[in-house]
Amino acid sequence: MSGFDAAAFQAETGVSRETLDRLAAYDATLRKWQPKINLVGPSTLPDAWRRHFLDSAQLFPLIPESARVLVDLGSGAGFPGLVLAIMGVPEVHLVESDARKCAFLREAARAANAKITVHNKRIEAVTGIEADVVTARALAPLSELLAWAHPFIGNRGATLFPKGQNVAEELTDTTKYWKMRTERFDSRTDPTGTILRVSGIDRV
Repeated sequence: MSGFDAAAFQAETGVSRETLDRLAAYDATLRKWQPKINLVGPSTLPDAWRRHFLDSAQLFPLIPESARVLVDLGSGAGFPGLVLAIMGVPEVHLVESDARKCAFLREAARAANAKITVHNKRIEAVTGIEADVVTARALAPLSELLAWAHPFIGNRGATLFPKGQNVAEELTDTTKYWKMRTERFDSRTDPTGTILRVSGIDRV
C-alpha cells in the first residue's frame, strides 16, 4: 500500500479543503466502479493519489491563465480532464468512445460536483469546439495526438501531453508532419517522464 494519500496530495498541490473533498468523492466513485469496469490498471489503484490524481494535477500550473476551454481526448477514467475540471478549468469536454466509461464519468462528475461535458463519440466525430488546451494521457504517439488536437485548437492553443522515456523519438518523428513550438517539463510522478506543452501547431 502506498503512503501517498489524499493528505500528501494536498501538501504537494496546495489545493483547498473543498477541492480535496471533491477529488476524494471522485476517488470513492472510481473504487466503487473499478470492479465492474476496468477503469485503471488494478495494480495502480492502491497508489491512485500519486499515479492518477497527482499525475493529472501536475498539468494544472502549465495551463495558460487565460485558458477557458479544455478538451481531454480518450478520457477513460477521467484523467487528467476531470481532475483539471475539479481544480478549476472553467469548461471541460471529455471525449470517450466507450459508453460504459462515459456513464462512469458522468457519475464521478456528479459525485464531485464538477461541471463537465461528456462526448460519447470517436475523437474525429467531435466538432464545433474551439478549445484553448487539449490534453491526453497514455493515448497515442505525438504525431497522432496532434492530428486529433489540431481541429480543436488550430495554431492558437496548446496541448499538454504526459510522455514517457521515448519522448525524444516521438518528437523527431513528429517534425516530419508538424511545425510546432515545444516545451518540456519534468514529471512529478515519473522519474523518466516528461510533460510536453506544444503550441503553434501547423502541418508541414
